[in-house]
Amino acid sequence: MLEIRNLTVEVEGKKVLQGLDLEVGEKERHVLFGPNGSGKTSLVLTILGFPQYKVVSGSIRFDGVELLGKSIDERARLGLAVAFQKPPAVRGVRLGDILQYLGGEGGLLSLLNLSEDFLARELNVGFSGGEMRRTEVLQVLAQKAKLAFFDEPDSGLDVENLETVGRAINEFLRERSGIIITHMGHILRHVQVDFAHVLLNGRIACSGSPSKILAQILKEGYKWCETCPRASRS
Repeated sequence: MLEIRNLTVEVEGKKVLQGLDLEVGEKERHVLFGPNGSGKTSLVLTILGFPQYKVVSGSIRFDGVELLGKSIDERARLGLAVAFQKPPAVRGVRLGDILQYLGGEGGLLSLLNLSEDFLARELNVGFSGGEMRRTEVLQVLAQKAKLAFFDEPDSGLDVENLETVGRAINEFLRERSGIIITHMGHILRHVQVDFAHVLLNGRIACSGSPSKILAQILKEGYKWCETCPRASRS
């Protein structure tokens, strides 16, 4: 479904991704680990077409379509969606307006432990960190994307909300493809994933079993991946 080849990206003349390769198949769930500043969010925003991320070389194909040269809205219409880690506050636009445009919330509010009062609130205005996490995931679920990105969905969540968000993402990804970006992997207590990758210095340094890679990260940190042989999917 997603095929990235030899992707090199610059922001204001600084390389943030260097010769990156990645494949995500239909109904595959991937997790992307990496320390702060390793390029995880840069990869997502490049795939989505944010203009400040200049593609120097490489290709990004989604569902057989080359994405380079397409606008953000064109990519979204193809079936890409993202739950941002730090979404902007948008005054004058209600959460309910967004959900209505996407086809309605269809019971998703209760899935994410949100009351109907949220529908009348301006998007992310005065939201707590946990509320932002849940409403970002809510919008991705309502969009019914073919490939969804969840950028640090466990950031700033308490135990109860972590379980709520994790279960919602897990249910959504049963029939779709997804990439979860996480620093410490707390969300994986509640989300099943198929493949794991570690991003270091703008490159995929290691790929393999999610449980084994996470255990190694928790034991030794990310330095070990600089010398580890890349594992095959098998």
